[in-house]
Amino acid sequence: MNNMIKGQKAKIADFVGSYVFEVEISVNAPMTIDITCFGLDDKKQLSDDRYMIFYNQMSSPERSIEMIENKQNKGVFKLNLPMVPSTIKNLVFTATIDGEEKMSDIVSGDFHVTVNGQNVICYQFNNKDFKNERAVIISEIYFKDIWRIGVVGDGFDGGLSSLLKHFGGIEADEMSNQQQIEKPADQSNTPTGQAVNLQKRINLEKKMEKQAPQILSLAKKASVSLKKAGLENHTAKVALCLDISGSMSSLYSSGKIQTFAERILALGCKFDDDGAIDIFLFGAKAHEAGEFSIDNYNSYIKSLIKKYPLEGATYYGKVMKTVRDYYFPNSINHKITKSNFPVYVMFVTDGATFDEDVSRANIQDSSYEPIFWQFMAIGKSTKDIISKRKGLFGRKTVSTVSSFSDFKFLEELDNLQNRLIDNANFFSVEDPSNISDEELYDLLMSEYPTWLKQASEKGMI
Repeated sequence: MNNMIKGQKAKIADFVGSYVFEVEISVNAPMTIDITCFGLDDKKQLSDDRYMIFYNQMSSPERSIEMIENKQNKGVFKLNLPMVPSTIKNLVFTATIDGEEKMSDIVSGDFHVTVNGQNVICYQFNNKDFKNERAVIISEIYFKDIWRIGVVGDGFDGGLSSLLKHFGGIEADEMSNQQQIEKPADQSNTPTGQAVNLQKRINLEKKMEKQAPQILSLAKKASVSLKKAGLENHTAKVALCLDISGSMSSLYSSGKIQTFAERILALGCKFDDDGAIDIFLFGAKAHEAGEFSIDNYNSYIKSLIKKYPLEGATYYGKVMKTVRDYYFPNSINHKITKSNFPVYVMFVTDGATFDEDVSRANIQDSSYEPIFWQFMAIGKSTKDIISKRKGLFGRKTVSTVSSFSDFKFLEELDNLQNRLIDNANFFSVEDPSNISDEELYDLLMSEYPTWLKQASEKGMI
């Protein structure tokens, strides 16, 4: 393949600085093939996972590398080489098989570099170029005094995991075994940790595509809100606290809580790579109810309520303490607790609590811990997002005011004094099914990024 572009290196250099390049890779094959561009450092390592550009992350932060088209077995990238950060020296274009097939099973492939519609470089490959490879490096554009281009053709029998290992990571199973034996320090910010996290996230996407397409669709919507908040690569644990007091009966029987829980699961799948969130329940008692995941999400809430029947009272404080003890059992009141990952708690209720003092104390005490509380009340109130958007409060009557639920205590928790940092937010909806997925995810990210910054400054994360 190299002979087909011999002598073209000067030609690409001539265009740099004045033009935007397009790189197109397509493969004619009877199986699914993913096209990816890796932005690597001078050691050809993936030192910043924001520069792995593929179907789930289609742009680098400054948009110097963008995937502008992603179709079956085809990827088109737009490159603005002068904008590429100086830390990125190699743009490596790869193809990986999603399955057990081999590159020798493909029919043919094409690699094109164009500038303003003019072909600068073009070459083809076919199945005779490969044997047992499940991942191949097709080509690279690299900086060495000037930007140059070359065909590589290196293959990896192990597929994506071997490719990531080649770029500075190790396979997820190998990482897990090493952690069990050596118990090393957290590696989430190292090239190795980043590559492993990427592999797990990609594996999760593939799993959702096959067995939970509904959750995958929601996760893609969540990713838009996360990107707006600058959290597209953020990692956190997610918990969902659900009110199981008797007044919630119709919300459970109608399936609205099941639907809402799926939306939070999708957020959890963007924040973590295990495809699950933790469920806690509260009524007269507090319950640690296990995991809600892409493996069990169908009819999960219906089964949950059979196991935990609705109760006759509402206590916030009990479940808050249960959540805190679950994630940070060794925390000391009013001493900063440190963790590699924060915890995002979605707290859903339709009424007031019987233990206000205990609830206040838990919010104040947990302000020293890396836990963020997002409260959502279900019912009419002056904090109702839909009514506020429609401007209804400007013309409300005495009769409509009297029909509002009283969520003053949740508003108080949102603005509570005597906290290290503001660790809570609150909004209400009359009906959770009336708010769009996009608006919900935007609301869930309205105060969380600010809390993250403050928690980081305090040394919690």
